Amino acid sequence: MPNSNIDKLIVVGDRVLVEPAVPTRRTKGGLLLPAGYQEKEEVQTGYILKCGPGYALPADTGADDWNPANHEPRYLPLQVKPGDMAIFLLKNSVEIKYDGKKYYIVPQGAILMVERDEY
Repeated sequence: MPNSNIDKLIVVGDRVLVEPAVPTRRTKGGLLLPAGYQEKEEVQTGYILKCGPGYALPADTGADDWNPANHEPRYLPLQVKPGDMAIFLLKNSVEIKYDGKKYYIVPQGAILMVERDEY
């Protein structure tokens, strides 16, 4: 699971931090794939480590404009959660290296599907 240094990172907006899944080097038929094959694919899989707060909602400009509570940011939460296995479009993501490991920052709109272990 996440490294303690990952806890220092704050993901913003509708983005998620994804740790790429370890690619298999063989196909189901037993064909050995060359190194870097999965990195060239358009679709990638990985585990969601952290999520941003969601989509920012417009400020409520009502009669209580003087009330400081009305100035707190509000967000529409994301559908995904930490721990989900995500299948996402690689071209919409940003690859980063942090503490020597590779991660992706992915907007929720680029996530095609998630697998969640909930019973």
